Amino acid sequence: MKPKANITITLGRQLGSGGYTVGKMIASALGLSFFDKELLYYAAKESGLCEEVFENADEKTSTGISRILSAQNMFGLTFFDPMNTPLSRDRIFNIQSEVIRKLADEQSCLFIGRCADYILRDNPNMRSFFIHAPLSVRVENVSKRQEIPLQEAEQFIAREEKKRASYYNYFTNKEWGKADSYHFTLDAGLLGLEGCAKAAVELIKKSY
Repeated sequence: MKPKANITITLGRQLGSGGYTVGKMIASALGLSFFDKELLYYAAKESGLCEEVFENADEKTSTGISRILSAQNMFGLTFFDPMNTPLSRDRIFNIQSEVIRKLADEQSCLFIGRCADYILRDNPNMRSFFIHAPLSVRVENVSKRQEIPLQEAEQFIAREEKKRASYYNYFTNKEWGKADSYHFTLDAGLLGLEGCAKAAVELIKKSY
């Protein structure tokens, strides 16, 4: 593997599949910077806005944000007009997109979710992954992690994945979780988390 530029990996995941952990393993094995919730901090820092604004809109397609914000400047671009108009979900997405592109230009990294595969679609060094697992496995994982009954865990997964899919589909015009939306998809229920990470690392090395 001899990339001419930074290695850029994006990773989508079903809730409860262990995709976050797989992403951590991949990043550690390849020496990549890891970005998940950290993107919200960077977006807030670069834009001068409150981090809570990005947390409230994180991977959701809410109709708007009630907070009224003043004009700010980011990367030399003004995203808000001086009339104190509400910050829209589209503008929040644009801010996060700029941050993702900037980080990918600066360093080799792995991004969890947030449509990074779409945002970086024109980056020839981007490789996209999606981690999935059988519903029964995911329900059990969420039940244990959140200490809730299995039925409640299944309802939680359905509710949160509906939000996640709506966010992805809205901004990308692709279908969240569908195989042809990504370069590679891996079954954590079949391979296990470590197996997924090892397979991903090998695929990354071979694809560069």
